[in-house]
Amino acid sequence: MSIIEELAMTPGVIAAGEYSYRGDRFSYEGNIDEEKARMASIMCRATTMAVHMQTDMLKSLNADRGCAPARGWVVKGEKFSVCVIANIFCFIDNTSSSLNEVMDYMRANVAGQEGEMI
Repeated sequence: MSIIEELAMTPGVIAAGEYSYRGDRFSYEGNIDEEKARMASIMCRATTMAVHMQTDMLKSLNADRGCAPARGWVVKGEKFSVCVIANIFCFIDNTSSSLNEVMDYMRANVAGQEGEMI
């Protein structure tokens, strides 16, 4: 079973997916339609690129305190959160899932992305 399938079956997970760094492919499992999954993959890719740029800028200013290279990011909203590690994304319902548990699982099971994004 893939990490996407395992994440999608986790209680409180709305959807999970994977996007290519080039932006030309994505896959997903969960309770969203294909168009929303496509838009989610574009948003996650764009945000990941911005996070990498910002951490690279911090590092170039000799302000690296262990944040570069960036491995992922989280946005926690009122009702749901978006979690990304490498090129795997997960949308969770805050009322029925634990952000910490999902992130622990992702950190342990998603291979890190090193160096330049392709």
